[in-house]
Amino acid sequence: MLNIARFIPCTKAEGIGKRFCIWVQGCNLACPNCCNLALQPFIPRNLMSTQKLLGLIAQSKKAHNIEGVTFLGGEPFLQAKGLSKLAKGIRQMGLSIICFSGFTHKEILNSHISERAELLSYLDVLIDGRYIQEQKSSSRNLVGSSNQRFIYLTDRYDSSIESSSLTELEVRLTSDSIALFNGNPHLMSSLLTTH
Repeated sequence: MLNIARFIPCTKAEGIGKRFCIWVQGCNLACPNCCNLALQPFIPRNLMSTQKLLGLIAQSKKAHNIEGVTFLGGEPFLQAKGLSKLAKGIRQMGLSIICFSGFTHKEILNSHISERAELLSYLDVLIDGRYIQEQKSSSRNLVGSSNQRFIYLTDRYDSSIESSSLTELEVRLTSDSIALFNGNPHLMSSLLTTH
């Protein structure tokens, strides 16, 4: 079972092309001014099986012709066991996988946790590194600070995704009139600090 904070069946604001996005719940890195503070506590949110999520992703592929799936958080590598099983099924559908992590690529490799290495093996792109407020930068897509790196683990994407035109921000209104935002971390942090 995976502890999922939320998911979006189709978005253009969390990577290249149309993507199914999954935010996991729980992170122990506590980056100051994180744009997803509500996703840090280790509390149960939506406990979902990999099979349920794979079914939803398959529906999204059929309905929206998605290009891939993006994992965000929270911290995805703290749920590497479940996400690696999910990632294997996503790969079998022919979809790409982008994953954001506060851990660096080196920290993941040096953790010697087999599930983390397995999850890494299914990714096309790892966007790594903690958000550091003092290194805040808006010169590249998808990242909030200059220390964060794009690690290209397959040849599916290249560095052009760091500067190509992407949807900046998406806003969704829930049935109980709550606005949910996703996309550009700079716009997200601006919204959080001004409201």
